[in-house]
Amino acid sequence: MQNNIWDPHHECMSREELEQLQLERLQATLNRVYKNVTCYRTKFNELGIVPEDITSLDDLSNLPFTTKDDLRINYPYGMFAVPLREIVRIHSSSGTTGKPTVVGYTKNDLKTWSNLVARFMTAAGVTHDDVVQIAFGYGMFTGAFGLHYGSETIGAAVIPMSGGNTDKQIMIMQDYKSTALVCTPSYAITIAEQLEKQGIDPKSLSLKVGLFGGEPWSEAMRKEIESRLGICATDNYGLSEMIGPGVAGECRHKCGMHISEDAFIAEIIDPETCQVLPPGSVGELVLTSICKEAFPMIRYRTRDITSLDYSTCECGRTMVRMKKTMGRSDDMLIIKGVNVFPSQIEEVLVAIEGCEPHYQLVVDRKGSLDVLEVCIEVTENIFFDEMKRQRAFLETVKKKIDSVLGVGVVVKLVEPNSIPRHEGKAERVIDKRKI
Repeated sequence: MQNNIWDPHHECMSREELEQLQLERLQATLNRVYKNVTCYRTKFNELGIVPEDITSLDDLSNLPFTTKDDLRINYPYGMFAVPLREIVRIHSSSGTTGKPTVVGYTKNDLKTWSNLVARFMTAAGVTHDDVVQIAFGYGMFTGAFGLHYGSETIGAAVIPMSGGNTDKQIMIMQDYKSTALVCTPSYAITIAEQLEKQGIDPKSLSLKVGLFGGEPWSEAMRKEIESRLGICATDNYGLSEMIGPGVAGECRHKCGMHISEDAFIAEIIDPETCQVLPPGSVGELVLTSICKEAFPMIRYRTRDITSLDYSTCECGRTMVRMKKTMGRSDDMLIIKGVNVFPSQIEEVLVAIEGCEPHYQLVVDRKGSLDVLEVCIEVTENIFFDEMKRQRAFLETVKKKIDSVLGVGVVVKLVEPNSIPRHEGKAERVIDKRKI
């Protein structure tokens, strides 16, 4: 391991070497899915494509997309490319919209997963000397297990605390001298609030680094977490359908998340037209897994909005970097014809003194018009302030949001702790429209 790089051979390959490796692994994956996964064989046959037709990475755009619907239709095991006897682990999504999506791993896949997570954890500064407290919920969700195995692969000590029970999380941080915290960014804020309530100085803890994922979060929220917890807060990205956490993660330069391109081929498409966009464009991330045995995904539409930067990073890694996700194409709200992402509103709120980083967007339809209400938690002194000053504060917030979004919103100030806290992903949007 050199300069905080876990796997220098793969993470620092030349683009030419990398693309050759990607093509070889893509061709092997296509042969496997065509032979073993009925869904893919049918999709390819409908387009008159056989794996041998893919002779360059440019040919990838000729292949069909995979969507969450494909996974639901083939629930539970229809997308597996190996017999069930070769599967050693089964995970699934939360299944909040109908049946969950089920994913499987072979022994080799678990080894791959552990190493991919070790990469971004090492990039964030975690070493075998660290004590990693995992405050993701253990269970069918891939987050906790991914970081758990990545930590153990590095040789760090793991505290499998799981989600919730914030007072106990803090007690364990103090007593066990945790140096790295793993959770969602919104839960990191909840921990910071609880520390403040208990009068505990974050400097008295041993925490140095936070590895946060599971939901989009802004640069402003990063600064807030870093100042309130006194740590270096890093972002990482993954999704169950690909492997779980381990698709991408930031190095200490925090200038985008390095995608493990020897394991995943990334494209950016226009979510409306599905056309592949040139490098640097903002659009929907599409991923193809090229070294998974049990559950390969071809051109999976992640619905996450981002852009890709192919310039070389100061850290020495050559792999493409993805920007922080700006939201999801399916979370994107269209209000009076304007595209609105929750992260845009978060950027505004975190920058305003008196606003807490807890908010909720409620969309409703009055007659034929869409109305977006932004409920914002404010500090006690603002909530209980005299009416005139509260109204002035509310106007300031409203103007700032209106100017960023380019669309009028209704702003409602609510008292501290009135928006439900989530130990997992924060529920930012409630859409009451019947569309």
